[in-house]
Amino acid sequence: MDEERPGLIEGTDGRTRCFWPGADELYLAYHDHEWGRPVDDDTRLFEKMCLEGFQSGLSWITILRKRENFRRAFAGFDIEKVASFGEADIERMLGDAGIIRHRGKITSAVNNARRTIDLIEEKGSLAAYFWSFEPAAHERPALVDLATLKANPTTPASTALSKDLRKRGFTFVGPTTMYAHMQAMGMVNDHIEGCFCRAEVEAERGAFARPG
Repeated sequence: MDEERPGLIEGTDGRTRCFWPGADELYLAYHDHEWGRPVDDDTRLFEKMCLEGFQSGLSWITILRKRENFRRAFAGFDIEKVASFGEADIERMLGDAGIIRHRGKITSAVNNARRTIDLIEEKGSLAAYFWSFEPAAHERPALVDLATLKANPTTPASTALSKDLRKRGFTFVGPTTMYAHMQAMGMVNDHIEGCFCRAEVEAERGAFARPG
């Protein structure tokens, strides 16, 4: 980590980026091309929500390395298909060494698919629902640095989102998990100041048409 600029590292490609992907090629690709870039596709958003739930108590790189296995196990995170899963599917996944074999998290994903169908019927899309919780500019920190991120694992917006999802019957959607989801889907830009991705993501967010 850069001692003069905490939270940043310089890669072998000469680019300065957030510290957390380290030198892992898979993690670097995720950081550079996916994390923080705005998403409005319901299937991808459902996948991200499920995987954030599976990540609870684990490192994100553990989930990332298993993501393709998760996609195979969960029918590409097709919401309708996952909602139709029964006990046989749950037992199948409990026997799948390629994913996290945690009954509570597996059944949560199935439950959340069913709750998502209800939510889409009400709101029109999962994307419209999530983006309605985007915090206003004045609610965001003036400077996104390592100290700010460490001090704020949750936000009022993520707490409100978590509370509303729980009211709707979703599980494994605590405020910290939902803030990680907001970061991943680009609802907020938490690339640290000085990371080359920060300006790119901000431009994408500026051009992004919010669903609604």
